Amino acid sequence: MSATGLPFDDIRALVATLPGPDEAARAAVMTRENELIKPRGALGRLETISAHIAAWQGKARPAVNRPVVAIFAGSHGVAARGVSAYPSEVNRAMLASFSAGIAAINQICKAQDLGLKVFDLAIDLPTGDITETAAMEEAACAATIGFGMEAIANGTDLLCLGEMGIGNTTPSAAIYAALYGGPVAGWVGRGTGVDEAGHARKVAAVEAALATHAGHLDDPLEILRRLGGREIAAMAGAILAARVEKVPVILDGYVATAAAAILHALRPDAIDHCLAGHVSAEGAHRAVLDRLGLEPILDLGLRLGEGSGAALAAGIVKVALACHTGMATFAEAAVPDRA
Repeated sequence: MSATGLPFDDIRALVATLPGPDEAARAAVMTRENELIKPRGALGRLETISAHIAAWQGKARPAVNRPVVAIFAGSHGVAARGVSAYPSEVNRAMLASFSAGIAAINQICKAQDLGLKVFDLAIDLPTGDITETAAMEEAACAATIGFGMEAIANGTDLLCLGEMGIGNTTPSAAIYAALYGGPVAGWVGRGTGVDEAGHARKVAAVEAALATHAGHLDDPLEILRRLGGREIAAMAGAILAARVEKVPVILDGYVATAAAAILHALRPDAIDHCLAGHVSAEGAHRAVLDRLGLEPILDLGLRLGEGSGAALAAGIVKVALACHTGMATFAEAAVPDRA
């Protein structure tokens, strides 16, 4: 990677100094798990989730009392090329739906007792059309990463990341193609449900974007600013801020994972505090998760965005911690342990 100027140099410096996990807290949780009134390992992945949260919160008795779903909303110039089944005007309508409490994510948050924050990233101002120009200038991209760090302002102990933006699976596919190579069609899915002609336009748009920016795609941050979007940059910032502040993160689907993929390309352990909420029905999401070393908590065929899969997975995390902290040990319950 080469330094490209002060804005991105600040991001690189932050990535280089990210704190690691608290292994003592992880060990304490695993020790207690083996003493709880159940066969060892009987709660399966719930046990490793508890240990993960402990390690990244830095607490031997982890807890989730202030979980937050953060939705970042952006607008994309490439959407004008017919890469989505819906027009860009839907962006503003969806923000209104979030505010009115009538979207799917509102119902999930209510059912799971999760907080909800929605960030409007200049929704009426599309990014540059990535087939012809960069989505963002470097300073603007760095500032948007910084803005995303505000997702954890006012305190949270579990951050669920989501997004909304008509056309944003196209920039996400472009990011994956730039990072991992291979046939473009393998990274391009159906998004909001485009037909064959729409899918062909998406593939063509990603191919054109890669050609336009050829020679500048050997740096993950350049890939982000040239091919990405404001919501993807902001989610990258939120992931970084959460790491610094010891807040575990649950990623949503195909688009949210693109932000994590950029950070992973900068530093492979930069997303170790993240859990994959679910595997999306969109495109090659599972292939991306495999590359990132993330095992999804849920597989429900979702492709909604809005942080829906991350929010649903937060319920599993809460249950895992409730079992860990609420169950008695064999000694506490006066139950005979194994012979």
